[in-house]
Amino acid sequence: MKKRYQTSETLPVGLLLALAGGFLDAYSYLNRGQVFATAETGNLVLLGINFSMGNWSQALHYLLPVLAYTAGVLVTELLRRRLGEEGGWLHWRQYLLLMECVVIGAVAFLPHSLDPLANIMISFASAVQVDSFRKFNGCGCATTMCTGNLRSGTEHLFFWLSHREHDALAKMGVYYGLILTFVVGAVASGLLSRWLYSQTALIAILPLLIAFILMFRERAQDK
Repeated sequence: MKKRYQTSETLPVGLLLALAGGFLDAYSYLNRGQVFATAETGNLVLLGINFSMGNWSQALHYLLPVLAYTAGVLVTELLRRRLGEEGGWLHWRQYLLLMECVVIGAVAFLPHSLDPLANIMISFASAVQVDSFRKFNGCGCATTMCTGNLRSGTEHLFFWLSHREHDALAKMGVYYGLILTFVVGAVASGLLSRWLYSQTALIAILPLLIAFILMFRERAQDK
């Protein structure tokens, strides 16, 4: 029996968000001071390294995106409870997607003298995205980082090779599909940054808006 998922938890939406996630991660590294703003593991490592070397100002450079990411999660949880999962003209995730688009649009026009602020804003937007969209086709996933997806996808690959579980093969496809799309986003960001520079961030809004529009299909079905 085919499972039916909420539109915001379907694979097409997940792929669009992963495309934007890879795009923004490459954007922040290439155009905003070599910071991986969408996932904080690298920033935490660089924070520790700079602390160990006594580079306090550089350590702060990596600490601020981490704090912004934390703030993004807190704001997302607050708004999710305020907006409600079913109330209003839009789905609560659509409101948060619009907020993410506004933040990214503002980042595109910040001068390079404000690169730290740009990374803070990208980290905040990334936290909003990853905390709002956690599951696709029944699989717990992330769209702004790949480590967890790689582990889960490979685990299901093992299940399929060992027991030929059809469900495991389908879930492996979800995780590896998200990883591949994330990389495609990074490649696109790298290519476009040669011509668009800091305004390359505007392109990341496109997949987010498509995901936003797709979610209206669910709202129409509910009426």
